[in-house]
Amino acid sequence: MNPHTHFATLARYNVWATARLLDAVAQLPEADYRRDVGLFFRSIHGTLNHLLVGEHLLWFPRFAEGVSPRLALDDEAEPDRARLAQRLAEGAARWAPLIASWPAGRFDGVLSYTTTRGEPAALPFAATLTHMFNHGTHHRGQITAALTALGQPCPVIDLVYMLQEESRPS
Repeated sequence: MNPHTHFATLARYNVWATARLLDAVAQLPEADYRRDVGLFFRSIHGTLNHLLVGEHLLWFPRFAEGVSPRLALDDEAEPDRARLAQRLAEGAARWAPLIASWPAGRFDGVLSYTTTRGEPAALPFAATLTHMFNHGTHHRGQITAALTALGQPCPVIDLVYMLQEESRPS
């Protein structure tokens, strides 16, 4: 399998699923959006902030610049709801060009970084990049469960549906 093709698919999926989720979340009343619904980061807002911190403020700089910012995983990096959605969408769009810029051998290497606890870490590059995309899928799934529990429509965001959309004649 070509790693560029594989990770480009995951990056497209991240953009696609994030957009669908944000469209569904935009329909929520403010009280439901910020309500503690029992998620690990309590609310939909808290979980979206965690996605911003994890994917875009921690992992992206680690992969793109080799730097490890010191942030807590539960930091509220963006209190404004609309701006948070915008930053998530913009952040998701940054992954595909970054992935395309790497030589094929990079995927067989190691990602060295510092954890949020300040400890040095070195993990397989491709597996860690897979983790980054899988992490987003995990938390989007939590948010869709919260939407369902709140009696709201839940977007269909399985990867296979994106692939089916892409394969349809235009």
